Amino acid sequence: MKQKIAPDVADLWDEFHGAVNMTSEELREWLLTDASGVDALPAAPGSGVPDLGRHVALILRKRKMDLTREDVDTMRRVVDRINDYLANPPAEGASRESWRHGLMNLGHDPLKPDPHGDV
Repeated sequence: MKQKIAPDVADLWDEFHGAVNMTSEELREWLLTDASGVDALPAAPGSGVPDLGRHVALILRKRKMDLTREDVDTMRRVVDRINDYLANPPAEGASRESWRHGLMNLGHDPLKPDPHGDV
């Protein structure tokens, strides 16, 4: 029997996947780099892993019907944070690099081309 997904969760799923434009593997690789800053994943998996980035990567590997309440809460938080970042780009002359890195830690690369042709 098919599990019924609440309409608000289905909408959030779509919004999350629209905001998070990195794949699970891209996010994982990014978090493993030194460039991601203090949130970088350590070489040994499971020790000191940043919860939010790790959770986003895990959600990206799930099917909609397998979401937990924690996943839904995380998706809502991530969409809100990405939208806040995008609504407040750095001022002229400020470091766009740290702004981009903050977004990438959430799974959104603002320099990644939109597959739908929007920039």
